[in-house]
Amino acid sequence: MKARAIDELIVRTEGLMREVVDQAEAASPGTSASGDPSLYGMIRYHLGWVDQHFSTVSADPGKRVRPVVCLLSTGAAGGNSEHAIPVAAGIELLHNFTLMHDDVQDQSALRRGRSTIWSLWGEAQAINAGDATFALSQLAVLRGRDQGMDAETLADVIEAFNKMTLQIVEGQVLDLGFAERANVTPADYLRMISGKTAAIVGFATWAGARIAGCAPASCEQFREFGRLLGLGFQVRDDFLGIWGEDDHTGKQAGDDIRGRKQSIPIIMLMESLSERQRRELLEIYGRETIGEQDVSRVTEMLDEHGVAERVNELTQQYHDQALDLLDRVTRPTAERDQLVVLCERLVERSR
Repeated sequence: MKARAIDELIVRTEGLMREVVDQAEAASPGTSASGDPSLYGMIRYHLGWVDQHFSTVSADPGKRVRPVVCLLSTGAAGGNSEHAIPVAAGIELLHNFTLMHDDVQDQSALRRGRSTIWSLWGEAQAINAGDATFALSQLAVLRGRDQGMDAETLADVIEAFNKMTLQIVEGQVLDLGFAERANVTPADYLRMISGKTAAIVGFATWAGARIAGCAPASCEQFREFGRLLGLGFQVRDDFLGIWGEDDHTGKQAGDDIRGRKQSIPIIMLMESLSERQRRELLEIYGRETIGEQDVSRVTEMLDEHGVAERVNELTQQYHDQALDLLDRVTRPTAERDQLVVLCERLVERSR
């Protein structure tokens, strides 16, 4: 599959997402009174299709990594990537549902360089938009019937889709709980991101193989490939949450420090500090507001202990393991080659 071909599939996936949103709105009796925000307008805003006045724009829609991985995995497993478009659309809508709720829970004012839904229309409306987007993700996956997906495959995919959603929420519960703890370990962190981030990427690769008609054992190998890819993806995200450049990430550098995130750089740092430095870090993280001087001090500590380099090494380790598994479960195809390229790009991505 050529790069242009996958780009065309992504355009069609985006088109299906728009169709699902449009049809849901058309079937609605109306969800907003005069002066209130439109439910579907808020969803379109978050997805980058409209501005805050609900006028059409061309904003950054995000990386769309998860649907791309699903589409390419279907082809790499010997199937027709077109058949995965509904599931790819559902995956992307589900991912955005989690982001809408994450932004509320983390009190993040920016997402992809734009104001978040809750910062514009309030937390309650952002929760409503997220809930609706979860329902829309299910409707998108069910469009698999239109692509000729048989009933058994569709049932398996829907069941796995919902189990994966539970894993994401379980991971988010752990993540929020970490903010109240001073003893989060690397094992705790791995368990959290295995749900919150790796589960959806693992589902994307598993679903691709399932749609392609692979045997259960092969599907599980594809899931493990996606899980490893997702772990590396999250570790890189944690790096960018501290050292990422504003114009690339759409967020302020050091945002994860301001949010007291127990990300892998902070966990690695905590294990490296002297008792005196550890008390200093805990004192900073215990403050009601973390100021710019505090962010600079934590960043200084991270630099002193070479944490950035260690985080990058861990990212590379997960991606190397993912590529090794991909080599073992697939034969040379254009889709497999594109998955390799994607893995390599994720290691060095800046947003």
